[in-house]
Amino acid sequence: MNFNFRMLGVTLAAGALCACAAVSETPAEPTFYRSMASANAELDANAAASMISGYRRNNGLGQVVLDPALTRAAEAQSRAMARNNRFEHSAGGEFRDRIQSSGFNAGVAVENIGAGYHTLAEAFSGWRDSPPHRANMLKAGVTHMGIAATYAPNSKYKVFWTLILAGVDEGGTANKGLMRSGAPKRPPVMGR
Repeated sequence: MNFNFRMLGVTLAAGALCACAAVSETPAEPTFYRSMASANAELDANAAASMISGYRRNNGLGQVVLDPALTRAAEAQSRAMARNNRFEHSAGGEFRDRIQSSGFNAGVAVENIGAGYHTLAEAFSGWRDSPPHRANMLKAGVTHMGIAATYAPNSKYKVFWTLILAGVDEGGTANKGLMRSGAPKRPPVMGR
């Protein structure tokens, strides 16, 4: 048997170079840096849940999981703000009423809204750096969340955000702990 070791070495080296070329692709940009300021933008709600859960864990609290009912409620609120070009909690109705009609049996629920932030990272940072919004993200008893971002091309804000965090009512006191951010009414911090 006549085996050519030199040819084997050349073949292995060529294969290794090809493998390196395939592996060296540039990774995609993290979704929390993806701009929501376009009609086809899609919010990565799983990335948001992971980001907020990590923040809560770093502060000694439990994680949150996405909830379809809270997500629909957040989407409705963001769409109402965008449709009416109104950056306010009542744009889609009173928070207590919206939670009660969402189908989520909340014992505690809080809401953060935002406008002008183009990315999830910007919205999260704005909420984290605002004491009342930070308190909402760190609310005890919260286990579920819904989040939405709605693009409004004709608005000065361009993107309206809603984050709803809630905990399931396990003691028959549904909706007694409902609140929204206690932030004073003031002009929003704008993104780009």
